[in-house]
Amino acid sequence: MALPRRCGAEERQPRHFIIPWEGLDVNLSVVIVDDSEINLTLFKHLIAKIEGVEPRCFSVSAEALDWCTRNGADVIVVDYMMPAPDGLEFIRRIRQLPGMADVPAVMVTANDLKEVRYSALQAGATDFLTKPVDKNEFIARITNMATLRRGQRLLADRAALLAEEVRAATATIVQRERETIFRLSKAAEYRDPETGSHIVRMANYSRLIAQALGLDDEECQLIYEAAPMHDVGKVAIPDLILLKPGKLTVEEFELMKRHALIGHEILRGSSSPKLQAAAIIALAHHERFDGSGYPNGVAGEAISLHGRIVATADVFDALTSERPYKRAWDLDQATAYLREQAGKHFDPRCIDAFFSIWNDIKEIHDRHRDEPMPPVSGIGGAN
Repeated sequence: MALPRRCGAEERQPRHFIIPWEGLDVNLSVVIVDDSEINLTLFKHLIAKIEGVEPRCFSVSAEALDWCTRNGADVIVVDYMMPAPDGLEFIRRIRQLPGMADVPAVMVTANDLKEVRYSALQAGATDFLTKPVDKNEFIARITNMATLRRGQRLLADRAALLAEEVRAATATIVQRERETIFRLSKAAEYRDPETGSHIVRMANYSRLIAQALGLDDEECQLIYEAAPMHDVGKVAIPDLILLKPGKLTVEEFELMKRHALIGHEILRGSSSPKLQAAAIIALAHHERFDGSGYPNGVAGEAISLHGRIVATADVFDALTSERPYKRAWDLDQATAYLREQAGKHFDPRCIDAFFSIWNDIKEIHDRHRDEPMPPVSGIGGAN
């Protein structure tokens, strides 16, 4: 009676095993491809003697290839002479499948010519068996291939486990870093009449501007997380100046301007990319595109891009927010100022980017509103 084209257990869906470190606790699949039904019966019988393996028998190589594409395999035993794809082509295609580059593959051939073996090795064969197949040699070869595959699988799973542990540890470090940044930002906030909502708004504005400028996602996220620390240097500014309700004197404003240098000094030298970015932003966010800013009076693209982005976001939010020393500007006044100051205070590219995502800016402005402040008794203060 003719054998079915496939023998063994039912087909399975692709497997995603998490293997214990002590070793594999599942059977390995041995895919046997031979157009001789007698050979399939023999090989299946011999493999049954090997503990921990399951035969998957195919008399049509195309069907075997389809099965391997969907399910993978742990060991391949393939006959050299078969209808297309023949043994060489079968192995070539197997090697192109995801996760199958290193699967042990044994070529069975009645041809002992070196050219055939060279071609098989170039195609990706791991080992050879010569017909007529010796039963003891077959069992020994397949056992060795299965042992090799178990080692591959175990190493792969160990690597995956280690990668997961590294990912979890890295996530913990990132979270702690974000918490550090948040707490430093809060420290500055407690000494400044600006509100927590200001930090949220300007960080979001900064990320939106960065996105509109075409920066990649990682860079946009970096700016978003570093921007809240732009004014951390204000922790060193006396309350007499920081909380003054009226306009600052020239001497007081000179002291106020030092917060950019102090913030840079607090943050610089860190191994953290976020704190490095925050240090640059702290130093640069009061520079002006025309060179009239502080603390260094640099101009144009000599100002870091992060600083130019945050300057746009920070000033817009300062203008549209109420402070003890001033009332909030309406949006028309604030946007008119930004347009008028393009090329002077602000990088024109940042201004163009800002207005290109105006609906998103407006949504952030409306969503994170401040609580109303008491009536303003004077005007002045410092940005």
